[in-house]
Amino acid sequence: MANTKSAKKANRSSLRKRQFNLTTKSKLKTALKNLRKAVVSTGSDINMSLSSAYSALDKAVKTRFIPRQRADRKKSRLAKLIASSNQTATK
Repeated sequence: MANTKSAKKANRSSLRKRQFNLTTKSKLKTALKNLRKAVVSTGSDINMSLSSAYSALDKAVKTRFIPRQRADRKKSRLAKLIASSNQTATK
């Protein structure tokens, strides 16, 4: 338990940040999972899922939850996954 006034304030702050980070992490993982499900199932709307995944990644970067380079790498890999699924579907 925090003893000083500043330590108590820091503890409250870290609890708020923890809650926000858990929410952001959950939204990001859900968006990525939904996109991967849409790629596997043929009837789903992939473009809508891709848009929401890109949005979740950009919001995570904006709030400094993940670095810009990591988001760019994930976007690139998702686009590559969709492109490869489109090629196999057309064959």
